[in-house]
Amino acid sequence: MPALPEGAPVWADAMFPDLEKAKSFYAELFGWSYDPGAEEYGNYTQAKTADGKHVAALSPQMPGMEGTPPAWNLYLATADVAAVAERIAGAGGTVMMEPMQVGDFGTMITAQDPAGTVFSVWQPGSHEGFEKVNEPGAYCWAEINTRNAAKTDAFFTSVFPYDAKKIADEHVDFHVWQLGGQPYLGRMKMTDDFPEHVPSYVNVYFVVEDCDAAVATVERLGGKLHFGPMDSPFGRFAAVGDSQGAAFSVIDVSAAQGEMPQMD
Repeated sequence: MPALPEGAPVWADAMFPDLEKAKSFYAELFGWSYDPGAEEYGNYTQAKTADGKHVAALSPQMPGMEGTPPAWNLYLATADVAAVAERIAGAGGTVMMEPMQVGDFGTMITAQDPAGTVFSVWQPGSHEGFEKVNEPGAYCWAEINTRNAAKTDAFFTSVFPYDAKKIADEHVDFHVWQLGGQPYLGRMKMTDDFPEHVPSYVNVYFVVEDCDAAVATVERLGGKLHFGPMDSPFGRFAAVGDSQGAAFSVIDVSAAQGEMPQMD
């Protein structure tokens, strides 16, 4: 597998107070099954689709994190995690966890941008990241939803080599961050539609075969619909929360409607 460019999304995971409840929720929603979690790695549990491809991970919350709301976390690729940690600090971000080697799998840090967005950076070893993307049950896209677009833009474009393109739409402040001319990540300025208590966060999208059916499953399993379903040139999508409150989005990429937006 060729190395991903610096700053490309490479992996996603989430920590939960009730791991078994989370495993059951996502197994029914996405058809995931799971590798056994190893105690030496805090019962970190990789999820896989029916063909055995690893697409994400779930884990219990670490000691001391009790009461922290569950959230999906996005990892951005790098060939030198220590250098990225220095750039993060130099750009006004916070390195929340110093570079940590995870066996022979790779090395990671967790950080926060000046607007409060938490994310991680991954320097791959034997674990190279997503084994499948853009198919049902797998990751396809992510957006940084930020309370302070100016701070987020300045930070991420100085830490990673993103070329920012603005969507030409007066109703939304949305940027697409490109690498080598290809879109890899979105940035949306949060509006008043977001409840005041919701901080800046990364919204991870997973592909489903039917968006409306996926929303019905989310609600049946105790989750919530936050927005949508809505048609778009990228697919029919909805923003949801799982049964423990972790926010994410589902999208049927086969149901795209309308023309692609212009970018400045």
